[in-house]
Amino acid sequence: MFTNKDVEYRSIFVVNCIDNKALRVSNGGLLLEDTSEKKTLTKLPFQKILVLFVIGHISITTAFIEKCSKYGIPVVVMKPNLRPIFFYSITAEANFLLRKKQYEYEKSNLKIPKILVENKIKNQIRLLEKTRITSGHIRSSMNLCNDLLLLLPQADSYEEVLGIEGKVANAFFTAYFEPFDWHTRCPRAKTDVVNSTLDIGYTILFNFIEAFTRLFGFDPYRGVYHQLWFKRKSLICDLVEPFRCLIDGQVRKAFNLKQCKKDDFNLIKNEYILKREKSSDYTKMFFEILIEQKNDVFRYMQQYYRCFMQDKRAEEYPQFLI
Repeated sequence: MFTNKDVEYRSIFVVNCIDNKALRVSNGGLLLEDTSEKKTLTKLPFQKILVLFVIGHISITTAFIEKCSKYGIPVVVMKPNLRPIFFYSITAEANFLLRKKQYEYEKSNLKIPKILVENKIKNQIRLLEKTRITSGHIRSSMNLCNDLLLLLPQADSYEEVLGIEGKVANAFFTAYFEPFDWHTRCPRAKTDVVNSTLDIGYTILFNFIEAFTRLFGFDPYRGVYHQLWFKRKSLICDLVEPFRCLIDGQVRKAFNLKQCKKDDFNLIKNEYILKREKSSDYTKMFFEILIEQKNDVFRYMQQYYRCFMQDKRAEEYPQFLI
C-alpha cells in the first residue's frame, strides 16, 4: 500500500495523444512515441509515476500493462472529448477485509453521508466568501447555506440529507455563477458553456479521485451515500463531494479571466461541445489545480480508509477544506 512518501516522490502524468502516438516499454522505462515519424517524444521512469492519464487515441503493449501492475500505477484512458473509456488498476484489490466492511455497511447509517455533505457545504460557503461580495445573491446564499448546514446534524433520513444538499447546491450555483448568465445546474445536458465546463472538470475530478481510492483497495461501486445503480461507481460519487469546490473555483476563475469562453465550444443539437483543439487547454487547467492538491487528496483518502476500517466516530473522519 502506498505511503505519503510515495506520493511525494511520484508524479501524476497526463499524456495528450490525438493521433499517431504509442506507449511502449524500453529498458525499463515508459516511452511515448510518434508512430508516424518513428520518434521518441519523452521517456518516463515507472518508479516516478503515481497515476497515468492518457487522453486521445493510443496503442499500448502487454509489457506496458505488466509494468503498471508491478509498480501499482492506475491508468485512465479518455477520448479526445475527455469522456473516460477505460480504467485499469489492481493496486490493492486483495484487501478483502476492507470490502467486507463496505458490503456490511448499513445504508440507514447516516454518519458518513452527513460528514461528506457537511464538508461539501463548508467548501461551498468558503467559495462564496472568497468572492468578497457582501451584497445581493452572494450574501443571501451564504446565509441560506449556513442555516441549512445547522439543520444537517438533525436530519434523520436519507431523503432529508439529500434535500439539504440539493437546496444548498441550488443556492450556491445561482449565486456563484450569476455573472455568467447562469440558469440552473444540468449535469451532462451541456445546456450552456458553464455547465459543459463544469462537466469536463467533474469528469476529470471523478477519475482523479477513483485513482486514489483504488490505491487502498476499495470497491468503487459500493458507496455509503449515493444509491447503488448498475455500473455506477457510488463510492467515487461519495468521495468527490468534498473536492468539487476545486473545480467550481477553477471554472469561475477561468471565465473571469476569459480563459474559458463560448467560442471554445461548438453548438451541436442544442449541446455545447468543446472543440477538439481546445481539449488540451481545458485538461491542463483542471489538472493543474488537482495535481497541486495531490498530497492533500492522498492524506484525505488515507485517513478516510483508516477511520472506515476502525469504525471511528464521525468527528474523527477527515475534512478537506479549501
